[in-house]
Amino acid sequence: MAEKRSGKRDILQQQGVWNPHADKVTDPLFQDSAFFDPQDLIQVKYEMLRRVDTDGQDIASAASSFGVSRPTFYHAQSRFKERGLAGLIRDKPGPRRPHKLSDDVLDFIASQHEAEPELSIAEAARLVKKRFGLKVHPRSIERARSRREKKRR
Repeated sequence: MAEKRSGKRDILQQQGVWNPHADKVTDPLFQDSAFFDPQDLIQVKYEMLRRVDTDGQDIASAASSFGVSRPTFYHAQSRFKERGLAGLIRDKPGPRRPHKLSDDVLDFIASQHEAEPELSIAEAARLVKKRFGLKVHPRSIERARSRREKKRR
């Protein structure tokens, strides 16, 4: 059984739905059950929401017995109402778009490149740091310029 759990854990981790706090889940459904798995974060969140909505358990008790905080409960509840079961899956961490390279910064880089066509990307990053106080990796500048060129085509 331990080998089977390990394989499932690997799959859950790859999908971003492994519960790293499975040991905190104390709800009776998840104790010694072949079906209810405290490592499956989606299942834990769904059963927690169901426990409150259908069984009428108070939020604080449900959150505690499912090993999450009340703010986590409210976040899961909101996401479930908005997106259904898919809302219980965590979003990928990190920025969704290049947040440092605004149009102003890219316009500045373009103007510097027009004034000095031999300007290296590393030098452009240094100029952005000097002008805007932003530390930008040269590869980020390359990708942003490439995206901008594609838009113009």
